[in-house]
Amino acid sequence: MNNMEERKCLHCGKPIEGRLDKKFCDHYCRNTFNNTSIRDSEKKIAQINRILRKNRTILRQINPQGKSTIRKDYLILQGFNFNYITHQYVAKNNNVYNFCYEYGYLVSEKDDKIIIVNWQGYMDTPQKD
Repeated sequence: MNNMEERKCLHCGKPIEGRLDKKFCDHYCRNTFNNTSIRDSEKKIAQINRILRKNRTILRQINPQGKSTIRKDYLILQGFNFNYITHQYVAKNNNVYNFCYEYGYLVSEKDDKIIIVNWQGYMDTPQKD
């Protein structure tokens, strides 16, 4: 390795000896590096799931009967995050309902109201043009 740059461990930065494709100085560094990488991605997933569950809880509390109308400001005050949904449903009239699991909402832009609905069986059926 006269002309080559010294290889360093991806976790601790110590020099690596041995095979040319080796990335870590020992098993401890390899395991720690991999566990940290997994933990970071799992944290992001957990954060998104917390937001989705909070959105679902807010919609469920407001809509115990299956269909409700509420002002958008009220949802925002409750901590609802409109950036996170699980899926969408496009109705026959082309209204797009955003869902957080089985609770959905339609934003009415003209009067700043939100229509909250529960997922219905017919929503699983593919729509025909």
